[in-house]
Amino acid sequence: MMKGERKMKQSLVDNTIEHDLWVDDVWRRIVTKIERTSKRIGISTPHASVDGVYDQMRPSWWTAGFWPGILWQIVAEEDANELKDLAIKCEEGLDESLYNLSVHHDAGFIWLLTAVAHYKLTGNEQSKHRGLMAASQLASRFNIKGNYIRAWHDGLGFNRSGWSIIDTMMNISLLYWASDITNDPRFKHMAMAHADTVLKEFVREDGSSYHIVCFDAETGRRVGERPGQGYSTESAWTRGSAWTIYGLTNCYLHSKEARYLEGAKKAANFFLENLPEDSVPHWDFFVEKNGETPRDSSAGAIAACGLIELAKVLPDIDRKVYFDAAVRILQSLDKNYGAWNDPNEEGLIKKGTSNVNDDTHVNRPLIYGDYFFVEGIAKLKGSKLMVW
Repeated sequence: MMKGERKMKQSLVDNTIEHDLWVDDVWRRIVTKIERTSKRIGISTPHASVDGVYDQMRPSWWTAGFWPGILWQIVAEEDANELKDLAIKCEEGLDESLYNLSVHHDAGFIWLLTAVAHYKLTGNEQSKHRGLMAASQLASRFNIKGNYIRAWHDGLGFNRSGWSIIDTMMNISLLYWASDITNDPRFKHMAMAHADTVLKEFVREDGSSYHIVCFDAETGRRVGERPGQGYSTESAWTRGSAWTIYGLTNCYLHSKEARYLEGAKKAANFFLENLPEDSVPHWDFFVEKNGETPRDSSAGAIAACGLIELAKVLPDIDRKVYFDAAVRILQSLDKNYGAWNDPNEEGLIKKGTSNVNDDTHVNRPLIYGDYFFVEGIAKLKGSKLMVW
C-alpha cells in the first residue's frame, strides 16, 4: 500500500498521462517482483543472476549494498515493513567488513545504500555511526601528493598504491555526506580534490573517460593509464562513462561549483551521442560491434539516474534534452530488457555485463543494474530519497 496518495511533483517536462501511467505501472511491477524474490534472496550480498538465481558474495564485495539499496528505495515509497526489516538485517550483516578495516574505494556503494539510506529515512544513530566509520576509512585512502583516492589493495603481483579508477566518483558522495553530518569540511575537501583530478586526468576532450589512471604514489605524478574493464586503454567503457556523468553531477549538487556541472554535461553529451538506436549501450562505445556484441544495461540505468539529476539543475531547454533522454533509456530497459514475464529469473533487467575482458557475468542481470533501474523509476515518481 502506498504511503498516502501518489506524490505530486513539479514536472521537468510536460508529463503526459501516458507517461505517468507507465511510471506507476513499472513501479508496481518492481514492488511485486521484489516482494516475491526477497523471500529467497533474504539477507544477502548478490552480484549477478546466474541461471536465474542471484549469487552470494562476501560482505566486503563492492556490490554488497545494492540489494538492501533496492529495499530502501521501495521502503521510502511504500508501507513495506518486511522489506525494511530485511534491509536493516542486511546492513547489520556488513559490520564484519567495517570493523576489521577492510573498507575499500567502493565504500560509498556499500554504505550509502545501507547505513546512510537507513539514517536518512529513520534517523537511526547506529547507522549514522557506521556511515561515518566507512567515510573515515574511505578518507584514509586519499593520496595528498596526487589528490586522488587509491583504488583496490595490492594483489596479483601489482603495487596498486598509485592506481585510481573512475568508479570512485560515485563513492566520494560518502565524503560529502560525512562533511554535512559532522559540520567538518575536511571530507568535502578530499572529495573535491579527487573530483578535480578526475576532470584533469580522467575525462578526455570528447567527454569519454579512462577507467584506470596510474600515478607515482610518492610524487603524485601521472605515469600512465590502463584499460581496466574497457576494450582498450583509449576506448570508452560505457559503465565508466555513466559513473562520470552521475559522479560529476553529484559533485555539483554538493558543491555548486560550475566546473563539475560542465564536466557532467560534457560526459553526458558524449554518452548520448554514442548510444545505439534502442538507447541501451553496448559494453564499450568504441568496440567494433555486431549482433553478438554484449550490451551493458547497467550502464544505461546508471546514466539515466545521472541524467535525471543533471536535468534538474539546468535551464529549461537543456533540461528537456537530458530528462527526455533518461526516460527513453529507462523505457527501453523496461520494454526490451525487462525480466517481468520470466518467473524463473530473479533479476529485473537483463543483459548487464560486468567484465568482458575477464569473461565475468556477460549478458546477465546485475544487482547494480537492477538497483539503478529502481532508483531511476523512483526518481520519475518524485521520490525524495537521494542517497548520493
